[in-house]
Amino acid sequence: MANTKQSKKRARQSLVHRDRNAAQRSMLRSHIKKVAKLAAAGKKAEAEAAFKEAMPVIDSISDKGLIHRNKAARHKSRLNQRIRAIKA
Repeated sequence: MANTKQSKKRARQSLVHRDRNAAQRSMLRSHIKKVAKLAAAGKKAEAEAAFKEAMPVIDSISDKGLIHRNKAARHKSRLNQRIRAIKA
């Protein structure tokens, strides 16, 4: 249990940060899944539009340090690869 005034404040802050990080991570996963589902369904135009929406989200979350920049690049690369594999 936190004893000092500073440690009590840090405990409060960590709860707020944890909730915010969880929401951000959930949003990231939702965007990735949306693109993946559209790509699997063969809807190239819709998948490309969803990918354009997902890219800034992935970059933003990477910039905030929630995921590593290499992981962000890997997600973007794999999603783009799936979209390019769809026969137009």
